[in-house]
Amino acid sequence: MYSFSPKLKSTSIILLVVGLVLFGIGFFMNKGISTEKIEQMMEAVHASGHDAPTHSSEMVGPQDHAAHLEHATMQVHNQPLASLHFVAVFFFGVSCAVLFFYCIQHAAHAGWPIIITRVMEAIASYIPYGGAILIIMMILNITHNGHLFHWMDPELTNPDSPHFDVILFEKKKFLNIPFYAVRTLIYVIGASFFAWKLKAQSKKVDDTKSKVEYQMLYRWAVGYIAFFGFASAAWAWDWLMSIDPHWYSTMYIWYSMVSCLSSGIAVIILLSVYLKKNGFLPQFNDNHLHDLGVFLFATSMLWTYTWFAQFMLYWYANVPEEVNYFFGRFQHYGTTFLPMLIINFLLPLLVLVSSSIKRNYKVVTVMAVVVILGHILDYFNMVMPGTVGPYWKTPEVFLLILGAILFVAGLFMFTVLSALSKLKLIPTGNPFLHESEIYEYPF
Repeated sequence: MYSFSPKLKSTSIILLVVGLVLFGIGFFMNKGISTEKIEQMMEAVHASGHDAPTHSSEMVGPQDHAAHLEHATMQVHNQPLASLHFVAVFFFGVSCAVLFFYCIQHAAHAGWPIIITRVMEAIASYIPYGGAILIIMMILNITHNGHLFHWMDPELTNPDSPHFDVILFEKKKFLNIPFYAVRTLIYVIGASFFAWKLKAQSKKVDDTKSKVEYQMLYRWAVGYIAFFGFASAAWAWDWLMSIDPHWYSTMYIWYSMVSCLSSGIAVIILLSVYLKKNGFLPQFNDNHLHDLGVFLFATSMLWTYTWFAQFMLYWYANVPEEVNYFFGRFQHYGTTFLPMLIINFLLPLLVLVSSSIKRNYKVVTVMAVVVILGHILDYFNMVMPGTVGPYWKTPEVFLLILGAILFVAGLFMFTVLSALSKLKLIPTGNPFLHESEIYEYPF
C-alpha cells in the first residue's frame, strides 16, 4: 500500500499556493494596464514590421485605428484566462489520455502493464477536478466575462451589424453558446463517470476474482475507448481550434490528442519509477520500463508526423486564409513555435531510438520530463497566439503562465497521489497479473 508522504503532500500544497499567488499578482498587473499603454504596445508591434494577424477576426470588420485598438485591448485582457486555459486543457487531456491508454491495454488483454494498473487509475482520478476548472472557465466565457472565443460575440452573427461575419454565421449551428455549454458538460461528466466506473469495476475484480467481473471491466474499457474517440475530437474543436474559427484542420484532433497521449505516458513513467525507487512497486522492472519507453518514443514520432503533415499541407496549398494561422506564429512566436520540434521530436528521436537505453531509469525519466515540458509548450502555441496575439512578452504574462502551471501541477500531484494512497497497488484479481510479474521483453 502506498503512503502519501508528508513531504510530497507539503510540496504539492506549496505548488498550489505559490501558483495562486503568482497568478494573482499577474492578474492584478494585467488589470492595471491602461488603454494608453495598450495603444503604445500596439504601435510598437506595428512599428517592428511584424504586422501579420494572429487571428482571422483581425481581417473582418472595420480596419481603422479604433477597431485595431479595441482588438488589441481584448487580446491584452485575455492574458489571465488564456494562460489558465491552455494549462487546464492540457492536464485534463493528459488524464483522459492515460485512461484511454489503460482501456486499450484491457481491451487488448495485454499482460505486461497490469503491474501499473493502479498508477493509471490514480492519474485518471484527476479528471473530475480538471474538468471542474474547465466548467468554471466555460461559464466565464459564455457569460462574456472572458473573451477567448471570438465566435461568442453576438454581433458577429447579426447580419445588421458592421462586424457581421458570414463564416461564423454559417457555423452558428455548431458554434453557439448553449450547444457549446452542453458539449463541455458531456465531455467532463462523461470522462469523470468512466474514470469512477472503471476504477470501481477494477476494485470489484480484485475483491471477487471473478472472470465475469473482469469481462465487465473489458466492456467498460471498450465503452470508454469509443467515448474518448468522439469526445477528444470534439473538445479539440471546441476548446482549441474554435479559438480561431475561420481556420480548421482535419489533422488537428489527432495532433492535439497525441500530444496529451505522449505526455500521459511520460507521467506514467515518472510515477512508476518513483514507486519503484521508493520500494512501493518492486515488481516494476526494466522490461516494463522498456515498453513504456517504446510507447514514449512511438507517440513522440506520431506527434511529429501529425504536426508535419498538418504544416506541410497548408504550406503546399499556400492559401492566404489558411497559412495566416502559421504565418502569425512565425512572426510573433518564433522563439517557441518551431524550436519546440527540438524538444518534442529531435531529443526523443536521438535519445530513445536505442532499445538498451530504454532500460536506463535516469535517461527515460529525464526524457519523460522533457516530453511533458515540450507538450506544455505545444499547448501554449495552440492557445496563446489566437487569444493574446503578439502581446505575450510581458512580465505579467510570464507570472500568469508560471502561476497557472504551478497551480494546476500542484492540484494534479495532490489528487493523483492522494488517490494512489487509497488504492491497493497490486491488482491481485486480474487474471493477467502473473504474466505481468514475470514479463520479459524477448529482444
